[in-house]
Amino acid sequence: MAVTIHDVADAAGVSIKTVSNVVNDYQHVRASTRARVQEAIDRLGYVPNLSARQLRSGRSNTIALIIPYLRNAYFAELADTIMRTADAHGLRVVIEQSDGSRTREFDFLEGPGVRTLDGVLFSALGARQADAELLASLPVPTVLLGENILDGPLDHVTMKNTDGVQAATRHLIDRGCTRIVALGGSRGQRGGSGVLRMAGYEAALVDAGLPFDEGLVVHVADWFRGTGYTAMRELIDSGVRFDGVVGFADSITHGALRALQDSGLAVPDDVAIIGFDDIDENLYSLPTLSSIDPGRSEIAEVALRFLVERIGGSTEAPRTHLAEFAVRERQSTARI
Repeated sequence: MAVTIHDVADAAGVSIKTVSNVVNDYQHVRASTRARVQEAIDRLGYVPNLSARQLRSGRSNTIALIIPYLRNAYFAELADTIMRTADAHGLRVVIEQSDGSRTREFDFLEGPGVRTLDGVLFSALGARQADAELLASLPVPTVLLGENILDGPLDHVTMKNTDGVQAATRHLIDRGCTRIVALGGSRGQRGGSGVLRMAGYEAALVDAGLPFDEGLVVHVADWFRGTGYTAMRELIDSGVRFDGVVGFADSITHGALRALQDSGLAVPDDVAIIGFDDIDENLYSLPTLSSIDPGRSEIAEVALRFLVERIGGSTEAPRTHLAEFAVRERQSTARI
């Protein structure tokens, strides 16, 4: 038979109400009584009825994180950082993978399951600016991550995409590169990370007085290692000359790095290469990969703070926070 709250009360010699107060961490319980009740809970192996507690408090202490892909290292590491940060707030995190599908994103955001949560962190990939009105009517507090919706009704935490890629491109220019590939553009897109990062690449060329060459822009369908590898091999086989590569995500940049090496090009002697995201893998590649650190920890901390404040009833106007970035120079762009 499962141990009940009555069993704990009997074992501790207190009322059921006192046990409930200890379980719910009410402050006005004498330390000696709290210790006696806790000892009985531990000895009997009592597990509180979380569903009942949720009904009484109106809180589940659970939030959701909606991300496009767990197999993309950046999102996997973002999820890890958010879960660790949420734990410090006493929150559990459930992860929903959308595969970048707008339908899947809104099936979850508008579905019945979301009402059992205290809030949502939403990294939008399928949703677009036109969906801003729908986001305004979500049933639980939601904080937006990512760049697809830049002017919406929700708190928004993101990174300095344009400034970050501008700094990455300038890093290669300062190293002496003059024909720099932009790897990761998304032909036809009007918004999102790829467009913002492309703007940073172009701004760095203008600042340095270098011409823009459409032949050095490599558009891809998605940001995975295999995509980066294939795109880089095709560029090399085309005979286009280049001495630097700015990858718009570390995942495609690692694929490109392997393609350069398989083609007999030395990194960084023949081609210097830098990515964006600063994933852990960069420290262990050969050579180690330079990258833009987009401030992942800051993104997690601020997003959780905004969400906790909304869960607590904050009604201030929607806020936008852009995390600070840093250039992490490693062997792939080391000077000869």
